[in-house]
Amino acid sequence: MSITLIIIIVTVIISFIAFNNEELKYKLSFSPYSYKHNNSWWQILSHGFVHADMMHLLFNMYVLYIFGEVVEIYFIENSSIGILFFLSLYIGGLLFASMPALIKHNENPNYISLGASGAVSSLVFTFILLYPDQPMGIIFIPGVLIPAFIFGALYLLAEHYMNKKSKTNIAHDAHIAGAIFGLIFIGFYDYHNYLIFFDTIANYLNF
Repeated sequence: MSITLIIIIVTVIISFIAFNNEELKYKLSFSPYSYKHNNSWWQILSHGFVHADMMHLLFNMYVLYIFGEVVEIYFIENSSIGILFFLSLYIGGLLFASMPALIKHNENPNYISLGASGAVSSLVFTFILLYPDQPMGIIFIPGVLIPAFIFGALYLLAEHYMNKKSKTNIAHDAHIAGAIFGLIFIGFYDYHNYLIFFDTIANYLNF
């Protein structure tokens, strides 16, 4: 069984338990205020294993399965400790994606975030850097496929815009931070990935 599938199973179990236990969901969710003032240190990790509702959970786990399996295989095939690299990417992405909220909302007792979106975003952008010319679909436009590097650019632009304009409860800044972590992590793992990335784009564009 892959590590990706194990993460999905654990996340689904914890999320389902929390669906029926609001007190547990609150304790596991990330409150920057509680993290700072009440030493709720576990929340910066535990919030990635609980979700707001079924759709939130299904979407994150679907994306995690699609991209996590590919990225995990990459690490396993290229390193004898590939599983540790994959876990470092996922957990590191989850922690790094929490930093914007920790900085901006540590004095706001009403701010709560939850979900694996930040960690999943790090996997998606690791995939994009590794396979920039692979086709990716736009979820709201079925049948439309665009190269991964273009998808990534459009995604970041959209998240930045919504982060500035949106008044929803979606943590767009966590998505952006997770993406950045994924891009940094895979480059530090092997900087040749950056060179291959730009060469692949140049060849795709016939430069």
